Formats: sequence, C-alpha cells, structure tokens
Amino acid sequence: MPASGDQSLLGTGTRSSVAPANILLGRYELGRLLGCGASAKVYLARNLRSGQSVAIKCFRKVSIANGGLANHIKREICILRRLRHPRIVRLHEVLASRSKIYFVLELVKGGELFACVASRGRLPENLCRRYFHQLIAAVGYCHSRGIFHRDLKLENLLLDENGEIKVSDFGLSAVPEQIRGDGLFHTLCGTPAYVAPEILAKKGYRAAAVDLWSCGVILFVLVAGYLPFNDPNLMAMYRKIYRGEYRCPKWVSPELKFLISRLLDTNPESRITVDEILLDPWFRKGLDEEKCASLARFCEEPMAVEENKTSMAEAINAEDRPLNAFDIIGFSSGVDLSGLFGAPAERERFISDVSPEGIFRRVEESGRNDGFVVRRKGEKGCAGVTVHGQNGNLVVAVEVYRLAGGLNVVEVQRGRAAVGGGRWAGEFWNLEGEGSP
Repeated sequence: MPASGDQSLLGTGTRSSVAPANILLGRYELGRLLGCGASAKVYLARNLRSGQSVAIKCFRKVSIANGGLANHIKREICILRRLRHPRIVRLHEVLASRSKIYFVLELVKGGELFACVASRGRLPENLCRRYFHQLIAAVGYCHSRGIFHRDLKLENLLLDENGEIKVSDFGLSAVPEQIRGDGLFHTLCGTPAYVAPEILAKKGYRAAAVDLWSCGVILFVLVAGYLPFNDPNLMAMYRKIYRGEYRCPKWVSPELKFLISRLLDTNPESRITVDEILLDPWFRKGLDEEKCASLARFCEEPMAVEENKTSMAEAINAEDRPLNAFDIIGFSSGVDLSGLFGAPAERERFISDVSPEGIFRRVEESGRNDGFVVRRKGEKGCAGVTVHGQNGNLVVAVEVYRLAGGLNVVEVQRGRAAVGGGRWAGEFWNLEGEGSP
C-alpha cells in the first residue's frame, strides 16, 4: 500500500510510550491514516517484534456485510496468499477480531503511478518501456497461475522507493473456478475508462484478454499523458471503447503505436497475448537475451508462507508450533473464509491475548458453577476443554490454537444445549483484544 515519506509512526514518542489504544492485537503499533475508502481505512503501522513498517488495511465487518463485499474480500485473501512476486504487493498476514478484518500488507512508499503521471504529464518512451516490462512481468506471472486482475489501472500500480512498480488491489480478481460452462467469465467489472469492449457487450469474455486491454490503456496513458477513451458522457465513452476509436499523439514512435494497436484491438481473439508481447520489437528494445528469458519465466520469489495442502488438524498434530494467519484461514486453495465475516450461532472464532490456561480456568469455573461436567483435552499445538450437561449432551467445546506473539485463536463450538438460550449461548467471553481503528 502507498505511503508518502518515511516518517515515524506516532510522532516523536518512543516505543515504550505508545498508548495501549494504538497497539493492534498485541502485534502492531498503529500510526497515521494513509488513506480512506468506501469500505476500508489504511494505516501506517510497525511490527512490534521486527520493527518492520507495514500498511494495515482495516475493514469493518458491518460495512462489508452492508456493501455485499464479503466475496471480494475472501477472493482477495485467497489470491494474495498464492502470489509471491517482486512486482506484486505482498500480503504478510490477515488478522481478525469480532468486528474488523485486517490485511497486513507490504508498505509501498512511492505512491500511485497515477499521481506521478498527473503531476509530470507524459513520460519518456524509455521510462514507459521500463514500467511496461514490470507490469507485464506481474500480469504474466498471475496469468500463468490462473489469476486475472480485471481492474488494472494506474491507480492500482504503486511505486516503491526504487521507482519500481507494484500491482495492488486484487479485490475484483478472477480465478478459474469462476469460469462458466462455456469456458468464459461473465462478471461485469472494471473501471469505466479501462474496461474492455467485450465486457461492454455483456457476453462471456476471456479474463486474460481483458487484462491485456487494460495494459494497453495504461501504456497509452504513460506515453500520452491522457486516456485513449475519454468523454464527459459515459455512454459516449463506452461507444468509443466498443468501436476502438482513439488517436495516438504524434510523438509516439511507430513501433509503440503498433504495439498499442494490438493491445487495444477490439477483437479479443486477435488481441496480442503475453507471449506475443515478449517478442514485440518495441518491448524487447534494450533487453539482452538473458533478460528476455527471465521475463518469460515469470519467476516468483521464495514463498514466505509455505503452501500447505494438509488439513488444519494434520498440521497441528505434525509439530508443536504457533500457527500463522494462513493456517487459521485455511490450507488449501478452496479455503472456507466464512468464519472471518461472522459465524453461525453454534460456532465462534476470535483472537485473544489471554493465556490458554486463563481461558480454560474461566470456562471450567463457569461450567462447574452451573453444575456441568468439565473435561480437559490436549494435543500438540492445541488444547481444549469441553462442558457437558448431566445427561451427557454437549454444552460447549473450547479449543485454543497458539499464534505467534503471545496471541491465541479461540474456537468455541456450542452444543444444542447452549444454542437454545442462556448465558452459554451468549457472548460472555470478553477474551479478545482489539485495536483502535
């Protein structure tokens, strides 16, 4: 996420003077607000253990539910945890409390590429080529893994401290599981000025071709300083897009004009592909064979979080280690993230900084005071307590999974004896910590 400058997070105060209200879940020191959107706020933050600066994107669950954004958030989590590339903003971890979801993201300090073009105007062709190399490296990497962005635009391209591009905001991205029986995508999405003509036709489309159309719009803006399709009347702009009506400025080289014409081809079947872009003369100018081969490989960075295909139970029993956020979310590509957005009455999961022993003592005390039968159980990396009624029916089962940094994931499973009513069906735990955003 973008940040301007490298200022201290909380003014001139030292770490020891940080107010508890500015500590998120015991792990991050929250700083100034970097940005605010319709559904989320982004804060500058610092990892208390490592000192690393990060950006934390905070979503309120009520806003997600009211805006119908749950599927977008789930999709973005699933996609970002599969992507490890130097030209893509990294998701470090996901945290959740009762009322909020937090994305802990790589901090990108240079701001949006859009702001750069808005302030400087058109860019030299050599710089455009450099940015386009980086964009195609990221897009090609995603496509080679079956992931399609579907909302590529200058505002979603960030610049790091070295002036290198980072692609962000995968909330509208698509994966192969969304393809219908005809082998095409059908969801209408994207930003109006960057949207491909086949989407306007409201027919099925190939998401890879849609991304490359958007890359063509981006390349045009970089070299021209303005959008290829623009009109104060939205429908008039859509007509221009559908017909492919644009003009390259006179300062654009013939080689670049040809590449743009192939990117902005209104026929998705003949539109240039990533593999063909890698062979384009304008794209290859100044690249030696080794660099071209490197771009074509769409190399990824070593995975910071190992992709694990086992179940949560298998992972817990395999070794006694703290779980990370991706363990809690799930281990397979088809993870169930419904627990992040509010669980059914019978099940609840939250993060607490109370020790496992403190949690168990509270449950045991409450259970015995009510005349229930309480039993402990323990496994590697996980421990729990169950509460049963005198007839043997389950009232509640509580399990605790250790996270790093002294935090724990508490999972509460209520039996039928509790779901019907009473305090065991209510939220009497008060065991979670929550930051100030």
